[in-house]
Amino acid sequence: MPRHHLAPRRLRLLVAGLLAVVVLAGCELRLTVPEGPAPLRYRDLLFSSVTTTSAITYGSAVDQRGVRQDLLLDLYRPTGDTHRHRPAVVFVHGGGFDGGSRTSAEIVDQATVLARKGYVTASIAYRLAPSGCGATVTTSCLTGIRDAKHDAQAAVRFLRAHAAEHGIDAGRIAVAGTSAGGITALNVAYGSGDVGTSGTPGVASTVRAAVSLSGASVTTSPTAGDPPALLFHGSADNRVPLAWAQNTIDVARARGLVAELTLWQGAGHVPYGAHRQEILDQTTNFLWWNLDLPHAPTR
Repeated sequence: MPRHHLAPRRLRLLVAGLLAVVVLAGCELRLTVPEGPAPLRYRDLLFSSVTTTSAITYGSAVDQRGVRQDLLLDLYRPTGDTHRHRPAVVFVHGGGFDGGSRTSAEIVDQATVLARKGYVTASIAYRLAPSGCGATVTTSCLTGIRDAKHDAQAAVRFLRAHAAEHGIDAGRIAVAGTSAGGITALNVAYGSGDVGTSGTPGVASTVRAAVSLSGASVTTSPTAGDPPALLFHGSADNRVPLAWAQNTIDVARARGLVAELTLWQGAGHVPYGAHRQEILDQTTNFLWWNLDLPHAPTR
């Protein structure tokens, strides 16, 4: 059988051609590798930092000791953002209605994360009762619950009235809170008829959605037309019993409202550290749909 030998020049040309094909194929492969989805405003951490403006006065009111208090909030906004119509969330801290702070760790964390996603968020101080709410419901406790609700409603009105100044979409405001703050958030959502006099009169106190961690509707009851609510609760909560949260859900659903409950078996009161990412993810998804953020303004 005859053998065919390639001349050196032809061999070099063949090798060069094969290398060119390999290189071009590699280039083609690199050009067609799909990139991941672009970060999505209000769902992803779009911004690397947050600008905080502290101690903004949003109202004033007399507490149970007869002392008039300036009501303060801290505002969190995404640094460098140019959007002027952003959804807002008012956060209310816990503390049994006689303690706690607007700088509590879990509130600041949630406010910061949502601001990094493009929201404007506010953490508010409110009037505290001389004594909180324990096993016995006292007049001081009930008045503290009412005062917290009125002050949170004043914060909603303040943000709505100053929406242009702070780059807020006045039609997309939600309220969220932990423990006593969760109770307050639900009272704001379900008790829009009684708004108090803590500041910014003549402006709507209504919200589009409410989120509660270890809270329940205590002094208000859901009625038709009230906003959607998301509740997180532990089955072993010995401060705000699960039965209270379940009753809130049952009544809301009976009235035709959107009411969601995430239940953690064996968890106690405010298990934020153990369930942080789940809380953040579910809150993000809940607000995305119930504030209608797919159709939010894009500037």
